Amino acid sequence: MAVIVSDTAPLNYLVLIEAAELLPRLYQRVLIPSAVFVELTRPATPGMVRLWVEQRPIWLEVTTLALECRADVLLMDERDGSCSARALGLAVTGSLGVLDSAARLGWADLPTMFARLRLTTFRCPVRLMATMLEQDAIRRQLQGPVQP
Repeated sequence: MAVIVSDTAPLNYLVLIEAAELLPRLYQRVLIPSAVFVELTRPATPGMVRLWVEQRPIWLEVTTLALECRADVLLMDERDGSCSARALGLAVTGSLGVLDSAARLGWADLPTMFARLRLTTFRCPVRLMATMLEQDAIRRQLQGPVQP
């Protein structure tokens, strides 16, 4: 298991679609810089997200300098930021990557999660989500029925 540092947007969207609890299942430690905490508690933040962050779960750690924690993965949806981080040799995933990883492990239903995302302000290339859903359908077909 790895340490992940989250930017504002992915955490916001994962909370909105009720999928934030996937993070501690996928990663040993989930960190947010104090600046992200401040952003998520601003009045403009959706009330559901603001409340969730203010009453944050014990697995979410607020840290002053996330870089000192030697994170294995950066959780970021913003394309330019992700490209810059990758150019520096950092591993990056986004909201879709988290959902796909959880779906691969049988912890989330990707079509349901994507349908919930579409009800938010989340934006990404439509073709990317379609491709991921196609791959998920093939994967589920090959795996057969999920055992309870």
